[in-house]
Amino acid sequence: MSTMNGTAVLVTGGSRGIGAATAVRLAREGADVAFTYVQDEARAKEVAARIEETGRKALPLRADAADAGDAAGAVEWAADALGRLDVLVNNVGVGVLGPLESLTLADVDRTLAVNVRAAFLASQAAAARLPEGGRIVTIGTCMTQRVPGPGGSLYTMSKAALTGLTKALARELGSRGITANIVHPGPVDTDMNPADGPYAQGQAALTALGRFGAPAEVAAMVAFLAGPEGRYVTGAEFSVDGGHAA
Repeated sequence: MSTMNGTAVLVTGGSRGIGAATAVRLAREGADVAFTYVQDEARAKEVAARIEETGRKALPLRADAADAGDAAGAVEWAADALGRLDVLVNNVGVGVLGPLESLTLADVDRTLAVNVRAAFLASQAAAARLPEGGRIVTIGTCMTQRVPGPGGSLYTMSKAALTGLTKALARELGSRGITANIVHPGPVDTDMNPADGPYAQGQAALTALGRFGAPAEVAAMVAFLAGPEGRYVTGAEFSVDGGHAA
């Protein structure tokens, strides 16, 4: 049963992985979905086709989250094109991992621009367009709750900032009935981190379930938070990590 009929959603970084699964899941729930991508137009068209197969509108937007104008502009483009904006999903991110001494200033600037600044600017722009009862859902990482080894300093710092942003947004926007929550995925089978990759066995072993998650399993949590049953949930962190933090 569709639960989000008539709503309009923007998913940043929606052409693959968790973002694509979320975009399609929200369309199946009845939402019209705009999503951003940077390079792979063919993949974006594939996701748009999957959304349209549900009978909903799809709006692929080429936008670079590292560009401050694009990060905020995507919200405006989506809201104007769809006629409204009810849900923002801050999904886009980069994973720059490596020994502390190997990380460059360029690595720091790019990671913070994409993982932190873009989420802030998109949320700021969305706050001006979201109606009463709007939703902001941000994708974090299980590494903010448990860092299993070296090499994650920059990435973990950037994602931890999103928890603070989420809690502050919940307080700032709560009087308008707008909720803000963050979802922390564990190891998830995506192009960036495949379940058959060279480091997959060790990552799976760190979870209580002993396996990678599927993008659709993360998307299901986002759908709950974005849908009508999540209206009394705000300022909260949700682990979809197979027990990585247990």
